[in-house]
Amino acid sequence: MKELSLCMIVKNEEKCLEDVLKCGKQFADEIVIVDTGSSDRTKEIVKKYTKNIYDYVWDFDFSKARNFAFEKATKSYIIWLDADDIVLKDGIKAIKEWKKKENDVDTLMCPYVTGFDSNFNPTFMFNRERILKNIPQLRWHDPVHEVITPYGIVEFNEKIKIYHNKKNKVHTDRNLNIYKHMISEGVTFTPRQQFYYARELYYNNLIDDAIHEFAVFLTSKDGWIENKIEACLNLSKCYQIKKDTDKALTSLFGSFVYSAPRGEILYEIGNIFFNLKNYKTAIYWYNLALNTKPDINGGGFVNLDCYEFLPALQLCVSYYRIGDLVKSKCYHEISKGYKPNDARVIYNEIFFNQKNK
Repeated sequence: MKELSLCMIVKNEEKCLEDVLKCGKQFADEIVIVDTGSSDRTKEIVKKYTKNIYDYVWDFDFSKARNFAFEKATKSYIIWLDADDIVLKDGIKAIKEWKKKENDVDTLMCPYVTGFDSNFNPTFMFNRERILKNIPQLRWHDPVHEVITPYGIVEFNEKIKIYHNKKNKVHTDRNLNIYKHMISEGVTFTPRQQFYYARELYYNNLIDDAIHEFAVFLTSKDGWIENKIEACLNLSKCYQIKKDTDKALTSLFGSFVYSAPRGEILYEIGNIFFNLKNYKTAIYWYNLALNTKPDINGGGFVNLDCYEFLPALQLCVSYYRIGDLVKSKCYHEISKGYKPNDARVIYNEIFFNQKNK
């Protein structure tokens, strides 16, 4: 049976830490916590679950802190979690089942669910290297948006879902400041770092700077295809903020160079035409999104709502706007099938019920 070390880095996480540690205690044979400078009750909470608490002087590098935690792990496999992650009962059961298997996997990829509804049904997720053999080849790199390059025998386990249950939804400039620190140190960004730097600029509403940096990334020959597609989507949103519709659409169409159209892209194109009140064209793109299947195991960011609920919802509205109440009602029923308790669906249900009186 495989033995598993849970490794975490934390700082001032008293509001959410207990939830993840309660989960971890159920599947981990060892818990290793690295604290990067807490001033709240974080350490007090940690002591209830493990004696393996280590201090680390923060040096603007998440990968170094995570590798420090990995070096303290003594079990044959390591699972990493953030303080605001949780594992539901089915995921805990799946981890326990995986530990019993005799396979010699090196890297286990699992869904990281960063968007979900009130019933924990995933709406946005992507695969991450989550459980790793405790060997030197599997270590972190990149100071921010840190990552481990999959190595050796790689497997996917869709049953082990990790939910990022972020309490504070406000985006901060923490990551952007790390990139600025790297720039001040004379670091030349890799393509991956370039993409995430541009995205942090966008998240911090530095739109002109973000447009420039996304363009630098997209014009380079290197870079992961999934990041290229995401960059096209983010660049389009930047241009939409600047109300430059032509460039917003051009950015989205540019993603077709890298892959077959994704639901996220098709839905966004539909939104642009919808906002232009070109409802018939919007309907065309929303239909394409609704009939496109997401590639869950492709490695990219997957917003499941863009393949199901959202285009159905918008088709309901779009057909109403062109006076086709029959099709509008039809797509209302489809959207209701996905999320019957969504406020927008409930509103539409009341609307159609009143129409039928």
